[in-house]
Amino acid sequence: MKTFQGRVVAPGRVSAEALVSHGGLNTLASFQKALQFGDKKATCGDQNNPDLYGKQMAGKALCLPQTIGSTTGGLVLYCACSMGRQPAAMLFSNPIDSLAAAGAVLADVWLDAPEAKMPVVDSLGDEFLEYVKDGMNIIIQEDGKVLVSDPF
Repeated sequence: MKTFQGRVVAPGRVSAEALVSHGGLNTLASFQKALQFGDKKATCGDQNNPDLYGKQMAGKALCLPQTIGSTTGGLVLYCACSMGRQPAAMLFSNPIDSLAAAGAVLADVWLDAPEAKMPVVDSLGDEFLEYVKDGMNIIIQEDGKVLVSDPF
């Protein structure tokens, strides 16, 4: 098991399977099917992200460098949370951008349902993204500590 320390953006404690992207996450392109067409698994629709395209994001610990794309990014994350189609957590190797942070914080503050929560930790460093692989077990603690272990 390897431990990484990041900065808490939206608090929470969760354990989930890792889903890793080495490119930025375009939130609108990635979550569009989930928000518009009822895809409850939040299958990534961004054809420009080969690491995630066609994979289920809901319930996964999404590990990525940063988000990219539309100014609607924060609203997309908030809506995914409000519809219960969000990742179990979002873990950023870089500092989070203000739009994604806004969506995560608004969801944390405004949505009372436990199933709408999405812990977010940023500034985990490049080593985090180099180490973590799809399918690894991720445990996020309240203080921003992220524990990563093999699934077996």
